[in-house]
Amino acid sequence: MKKITLYVLLLVGSFYVEAQSYIGFLTDNYSGVNSVISNPANIVDSRFKLDINLAGASVFAGNDYYGVNVMDALKDDYDFDLDATKSPSNDNNIGLNSDVMGPSFMFNLSKKSSIAVFTRARSFVGINEINGNTIDAIDDDETDDFVVNEGDFTMFGQAWAEVGLAYARVFMNNEQHFLKGGFSLKYLQGIGSGYVYGKNVTINYDADGTDLGGGETTGSINSTGELTYGRFDNFDGDDYDYELPDATGFGVDLGFVYEWRPNHADYTKTNTKGDAYTLKHKSKYKLKLGLSITDLGSINYKNGVEDVYDITNSGVNEDNFDDADDIEDFLSTFYTLTESNSSYKTKLPTALHFNADWSFSGKFYLNLNTDFALTKKGEIGTSRISNIVSLTPRFESRWLGFYVPLSVVENIGFQAGAGLRMGPLYVGSGSVLSVLTSDNTKGADVYAGLKIPVYQGKPRDKDKDGVIDKLDACPKEAGPLENNGCPWGDKDDDAILDNVDECPEQAGPEENNGCPWGDKDEDSVLDNVDECPEVAGAEENNGCPWPDTDKDGVLDKDDQCIDVVGTVANNGCPEVVPEPVVPEPVVTKEVQKTLNNYAKTILFNSGKSSIKAESNEVLTEIVKILQEYPNSKFSIEGHTDSAGSDTLNQRLSDSRANAVKKFLIDNGVDQFRLTSKGFGESLPIANNATSSGRAQNRRVEINLVK
Repeated sequence: MKKITLYVLLLVGSFYVEAQSYIGFLTDNYSGVNSVISNPANIVDSRFKLDINLAGASVFAGNDYYGVNVMDALKDDYDFDLDATKSPSNDNNIGLNSDVMGPSFMFNLSKKSSIAVFTRARSFVGINEINGNTIDAIDDDETDDFVVNEGDFTMFGQAWAEVGLAYARVFMNNEQHFLKGGFSLKYLQGIGSGYVYGKNVTINYDADGTDLGGGETTGSINSTGELTYGRFDNFDGDDYDYELPDATGFGVDLGFVYEWRPNHADYTKTNTKGDAYTLKHKSKYKLKLGLSITDLGSINYKNGVEDVYDITNSGVNEDNFDDADDIEDFLSTFYTLTESNSSYKTKLPTALHFNADWSFSGKFYLNLNTDFALTKKGEIGTSRISNIVSLTPRFESRWLGFYVPLSVVENIGFQAGAGLRMGPLYVGSGSVLSVLTSDNTKGADVYAGLKIPVYQGKPRDKDKDGVIDKLDACPKEAGPLENNGCPWGDKDDDAILDNVDECPEQAGPEENNGCPWGDKDEDSVLDNVDECPEVAGAEENNGCPWPDTDKDGVLDKDDQCIDVVGTVANNGCPEVVPEPVVPEPVVTKEVQKTLNNYAKTILFNSGKSSIKAESNEVLTEIVKILQEYPNSKFSIEGHTDSAGSDTLNQRLSDSRANAVKKFLIDNGVDQFRLTSKGFGESLPIANNATSSGRAQNRRVEINLVK
């Protein structure tokens, strides 16, 4: 059969198309300009100053009909039809996708905006909604006859190149909360496309159904249904010389990224001036959420052809098909053209992407990514991705990244892969682990590429003082953060550094924190020695004003009586008023006589010095008389009669004189005014021969001491 289009579509029918590209790699914060594919917002606040992609290619293929053990399939004796696992259904799908990213670059316009320019060449080929039983019928080795009851199906393939310009900007950077967004505008150049859309199609092929005569037969084809056949120019002709078709269009990608940064302060450096610098070489989030829509757009094939045929006919034989110049010749000759259009549009594989990235530490992450097709399956002229959910643990650092994507893909099922990034090289597969371990592999992908990354550098600190050069006022001299990285100086040369000098521009002693001693009260006594620095005072009083304790108008320094109110004339003491002179009372003879008369009546216990109680009244009277003469001194003299020995009488007279003296002292007479002495029997005043005379001699006398 000369029909090139049919051959091509059937040849690639062993694969099922998936639009996902670079699985695993695009979750990496170091994927750089490549990340614009999934979300254009990724390019701003990235880990790159500049990132240049030289070349990269991703191919993703699969199907939901054949499942193989890849390791067995590599053996020479492997029979694809016999050894592969088949899963026929009424809706089998086959196809292929490739994504080549050409020279592309991204760079920062400012702290809050970035731009990227990228080139890509992409292709989609797919056959959707094929009845798997049809494939079995055609592949039946027991008979050449087959019946196809296909119903509705689509066969579509397109390839295009795109040049894109992406712009992204930071919208919010509010401590813990960070939001950025971006968009890509893409100019699209169609490279080629073709499609066949069948509606209610049935085909009955009988290998010997047409008799050619002479014993020869050929196959007969009986068919019903409607067939829409679209292609650009006349590319399916045998003599077609390829030229780039007149097919252009535009595409748009939109995306937003939110980051939760609970430890935002750890990534911001500030100086005392309030200048701040956010570390650009580190990812700052604990959780990152991304949402984007990609591939909004279409390509208009202006010189395209779209014909609709009613293929209901039972008079067609195989020779008619083989002899046709091309499929258009065959269809127009044997079937009825019901509609024809001179151009058509092909739609891009529009998709919605959601991404959540959790940071366990600065280098270990867990990523959840979902891709959902927004185009309808089986729609004419439309490419479509298959829905996919991926969970990707990864390790990433500046020069090395490793990731293991675990995915569930629509129609294919679970896949496990691995990827590696080492500096400028990235290589990986979203399915390599599944391919190597599964007996029923239905899909596979692989990608590789080379780039020139120029990473955001760690902030420099030339003088190693802990203050980065961006915020260091003296980047070549070590100094503390409090002084913006500069060493503390001594402007006033007082040997006290400015950081502790409270008067850095005036020399002063250390004990006054570098400030010169002042004189607040202007009394010429410096505050360091002024005991009253707020109040003017005299130098002789240590800078304090002289007090006037008694408030008499005479300062304490001149006041000879500081606690008593006095007069200025008397040096602060009160004026002395002389008291009237009272003449000293004189002890007369009468007083002396009265004292002795009283004394003679003092009675003692016989032979003792103890005074009898009845003499207390007389003694009290004596006390009163003595107190009337406070400055006079008296002698108390004791006498005895002659009875007894002289020694005894002497001792007894002393004792009795002392007894009287003690009484007088105990009752208020000053002891220094009194003396006492005993004379024994030596000074009688009467005759000791008579009892009355002896009674008179036993006496006490109180005499004035002159």
